[in-house]
Amino acid sequence: MGVLVPGEVLRVSPWLGIAAIVAANAVSRAAAKRTQDHFGVDSKNGVGSTTVVEGLRERKKRRTRQHISQVATSLFVQRGFDQVTIAEVAAAAEVSVNTVYNYFPTKEDLVLPPEEASPQRLADIVRARPAGQSAAAAVLAQLRAEVARRDRKLGLSPGFGPVLAMMRAAPTLLARLEDLGGQMTEALAAVLTEETGADPQDPLPRVVAHQLGGLHSLVYAELGARLAEGADPEELAEAASRLLDAIEHALGDDLLTYATRREDQACSE
Repeated sequence: MGVLVPGEVLRVSPWLGIAAIVAANAVSRAAAKRTQDHFGVDSKNGVGSTTVVEGLRERKKRRTRQHISQVATSLFVQRGFDQVTIAEVAAAAEVSVNTVYNYFPTKEDLVLPPEEASPQRLADIVRARPAGQSAAAAVLAQLRAEVARRDRKLGLSPGFGPVLAMMRAAPTLLARLEDLGGQMTEALAAVLTEETGADPQDPLPRVVAHQLGGLHSLVYAELGARLAEGADPEELAEAASRLLDAIEHALGDDLLTYATRREDQACSE
């Protein structure tokens, strides 16, 4: 089938999806900053615009936070996470050290802000599935949709690789990502337990959650390996599509039909 299952390049871990989303957001922030600097465009509100929803103070705080994060990420990618101090981030961003800590209580938060490094991704996908769709089908459909639209969170954008590589090279970031990956699997297991009415001691929802977490991470591992080989976004998308086909073909009916939402069952959001 031509599917690469990476070993040494990028091992399959539950946190891969979280890391990829954070890396993609970092790339997006950097691109938005370049657009704003060149054209005077506020990436959130448009050309020279202000909104009633976001006041001037909130807008300034958001921009300061984004600026610090973008500067820090650039330094971390250039020199390595462990080789850059908060004082150096503050100096490069032209703010005080206290300002950095006001926005980011820990150094790791500069790379993994809580609002982006959420362990709820799989749980949210399953909660939002329509009637007649199983948990596995919901996850596969979401991944297929993201591949089809070349979603940046899958790494289908320039600049993604160096950010992801920087995170993988930092032990403290890996430790946090491992913890978030475990939380993601447990959050999905809790949703499956609730929706199927399973006994809290029933291991099946946890087994299914780990299976879905594994296939979700395998997609990111495949993309990470291809990215390391220099694949372009189109090649990455083709590889992901082949892998998703292989995964769906290999899964048994028990997993593919588990937690199929009934017509009378409302979304658990």
